[in-house]
Amino acid sequence: MLLLALDTSAAATVALLRDDDIVARFGSADTRSHAEVLAPAVQRILADAGVAGADLDAVVAGVGPGPFTGLRAGLVTARTLAFVWGVPLHGVMSLDALAFDAAASGTLPAGSDFLVGTDARRGEVYWAAYRSPSGDTEQREQPELPELLDGPHVGPAAGLPKGLPLVGRAAGLYPDNVDAVGGFASADPDAASLGRVARLRLLAGEALQDTSPLYLRESDAKVPGPRKRATA
Repeated sequence: MLLLALDTSAAATVALLRDDDIVARFGSADTRSHAEVLAPAVQRILADAGVAGADLDAVVAGVGPGPFTGLRAGLVTARTLAFVWGVPLHGVMSLDALAFDAAASGTLPAGSDFLVGTDARRGEVYWAAYRSPSGDTEQREQPELPELLDGPHVGPAAGLPKGLPLVGRAAGLYPDNVDAVGGFASADPDAASLGRVARLRLLAGEALQDTSPLYLRESDAKVPGPRKRATA
């Protein structure tokens, strides 16, 4: 299965995967240039791999939650590429990628509950609650994905459920409010992990979501209201 995955819910990341192998990847920490770097990154990755867009089995896009401008840039790019190439387009919640990374790392006890949180700015966090796989994987051909228990939500870091470890950049931003999982206090969603989540769901025959964005709150940009009449 050949997949191109993009996520711009935080950093801008792109990955080309053939089955479970990462063929090529790109990442930029600049959160202000998603629209400028995505298309050239995709073009370079495919060219270096000798892959044409029409050869892909699907394009996978992270649907957030994330800030309006960055998230929209990734989704518009993914939709345009899938349309032009005539390949399927799938959406995956970006927090699922971080949850998958944490579960695959082996740092969480089997069957335990945990949180995933990313930076929502304004002192807030995008978060969701998950349960790690049971650990009974001997009879499974593919890894088991974490189970989504609650979310996604956006709110103050101080309002996160207490007593659960936190995976993701929010853990490093608000260390006094959370119990960080080692090695994940600065992590953002990664396109390669997003693609792996999509692949496992497709192999399991699960229906993936569309690419409707999970903004969770309104854009800071507002349409101006009517002008007020001057009074004498």
